[in-house]
Amino acid sequence: MKFLFSIILLLLFAKSDYSQVAPKPYGKLPAPRQLSWQETDMYCIICLDMATFTDQEWCYGDDPASTVNPGDFNAMQIVSAAKAGGFKGVVIVAKHHDGFCLWPTKTTTYNISNSPWRNGKGDMVKEYQLACQKLNMKLGLYCSPWDRNNALYGKPEYVTEIYRRQLEELYANYGPLFMSWHDGANGGTGYYGGARELREIDRSTYYDWDNTFAITRKMQPMASIFGDAGPDVRWVGNEEGHAGETSWETYTPHSKAPGKVPANGTVITEEGTAGTRNGAYWMPAECDVPLRPGWFYHKSEDGQSKSPYTLLDLYYKSVGRGACLDLGLAPDKRGLITDEDLNILKQFKALLDETFSVNLAKDAIFKASNVRGKNPTRYGLKNLVDNDSYSYWATDDAVVHPELLIDLHFPRTFNVIRLRENIKLGQRIDSVGIDAYLDGTWKEIARATSIGATRLIRLANNVTARKIRLRLFSPVCITLSDFGLFKEPVHLTPPLISRDQSGYVSVTSEAPVASIHYTTDGAEPSLSSPVYTTPFLLLSGGAVKARSFDGEQTSPVTNRVFDHSKTGWRIINTERGTDRNYTNITDENPHTIYQRKIKDTTITFEPEAVDVDMGKVNEIKAFTYLPRQDRQMDGVVDRYTFYISNDGSQWKELVSGEFSNIKSNPIEQVINLKQPVQVRYFRFTGQHVLKGNSISIAELGIQ
Repeated sequence: MKFLFSIILLLLFAKSDYSQVAPKPYGKLPAPRQLSWQETDMYCIICLDMATFTDQEWCYGDDPASTVNPGDFNAMQIVSAAKAGGFKGVVIVAKHHDGFCLWPTKTTTYNISNSPWRNGKGDMVKEYQLACQKLNMKLGLYCSPWDRNNALYGKPEYVTEIYRRQLEELYANYGPLFMSWHDGANGGTGYYGGARELREIDRSTYYDWDNTFAITRKMQPMASIFGDAGPDVRWVGNEEGHAGETSWETYTPHSKAPGKVPANGTVITEEGTAGTRNGAYWMPAECDVPLRPGWFYHKSEDGQSKSPYTLLDLYYKSVGRGACLDLGLAPDKRGLITDEDLNILKQFKALLDETFSVNLAKDAIFKASNVRGKNPTRYGLKNLVDNDSYSYWATDDAVVHPELLIDLHFPRTFNVIRLRENIKLGQRIDSVGIDAYLDGTWKEIARATSIGATRLIRLANNVTARKIRLRLFSPVCITLSDFGLFKEPVHLTPPLISRDQSGYVSVTSEAPVASIHYTTDGAEPSLSSPVYTTPFLLLSGGAVKARSFDGEQTSPVTNRVFDHSKTGWRIINTERGTDRNYTNITDENPHTIYQRKIKDTTITFEPEAVDVDMGKVNEIKAFTYLPRQDRQMDGVVDRYTFYISNDGSQWKELVSGEFSNIKSNPIEQVINLKQPVQVRYFRFTGQHVLKGNSISIAELGIQ
């Protein structure tokens, strides 16, 4: 009896102290497909389509299928480039808004089988699939719901007989997918089988998303669905590649159900950037951004790709804020990633490896104010450095503000802190304060909110300390799965390049450097290039490249492309008054804007023109329009007409069209002319704006 009584006591003791039940989940939780997506961290969207060959961002839908013919297309080279950058998957643009399909679909003749590529026997999507299989890369597909080529678009038959059949073909024939990607560009002008008209749809109802996404769930159950408002992954609200400083994995979209948006097509992007604390759905953010200025290849953008350090900064602001980074890669007309872009991807991967290969806290001594159930085996501190995102340190239910002490044995220098939660149990932690023991006292070195899948805190300065302290704040017990300290390598920041109204270019550095070298002939700056000392004149425009040097260190290259100088330019349609900041149109300052102020909001927009006298005859190869750069849409022009004149009185229409993706990617819009013209005067007319009743302009220019 004594022996039996002892066994009972041992079992009771074990149950109360060492077999504590796991923490209860908190809030909304990720589905297995969302966990798989989150573990991807970074992937690339591959943009090679009709627009590549027409030098546009969006095509109208009327270019012949024979236009697409990338003679050196190599899916292995493209997917290998993504892998070389540390990316774990690719999303293929199988059909863009122009309606051209990169696989031999049965739904339309506007597809790859009617192009000369592979003698009409090719299937680009299949070649991407096989490349992903060989390289162990995840595959996702994007089939645009908008189709500017199809005559049925706007009618119910398009959704049921065309779009859904296209999705079924892609889901059935190209292996398991990790993503089914959908964007919010829907309805507008198009070819539409020759109708050449404007067709508008209610995108919250037209596609019947519930039944359309049911096809995805049935045929590709592990594919996370991306859309403006989910349902699995939300758009972060910008195409700049960053989530909010606070970014929750849960989200309550401004619509009645995930995957839908209001009838007016608007989504409050600021909330998409930050998410919603205790939101209605688990719906983490994707941060999409092109490597080049635009999503598709344009030779004029060679040399303007983001630098490896810019990509590293975006990594901190996307993956490091609980989101995933989706980087746009644009193969050229050959069907290859350029050497320039490939080298940038490799250098970016090298920076990631150099920064994160060694966790300086790996062998530290950890001490917590509480361990759940006094069970160090299951919920202990060793789980913080085991490289398992789902093993974790947990506290008892009543302990929601614990502290964690880290002793590194000796002073270590670091500038990056990594934290992760076990998101299988929800996003629990509200905030964290991080202290270092410096000069005999604890000093706060960082504070952050919204930990989630990954939180990377990049310190402004190096910190050298032996002891670190975490102060965690949560509404429920914490489940922290990872703690790391890292040292990002020392590097010089790239120079800043600007030009004033007189045409003088200045090159400066944010910090003192030994020298800055620059070029104006397209060559890479080296120590043998001219040394920058004073501003220099650049009237005819062109590319200026600059790099800082200091000892053995060199900065990334800054590449700034300038239009023709606006010295002597005047805005001449002044009959509308002189108090409407016309000078902002030509002041070379992207942060000032011209816009008429119309107080009566009931007045509807009418086309508005700005006439420019360049002071002399110039050769014009292209026009440029820079929209306002403050992320506001008021007055941003999305349909335009340019006119030219020899006398400022008689005008001739030269080119008209649309700025396709200007709302999501408000970069400088370049309108290349088929043939150069020699004129003194030009007129820019805004035919339509995204919002408001007057046009806004940051800059107009010529190339």
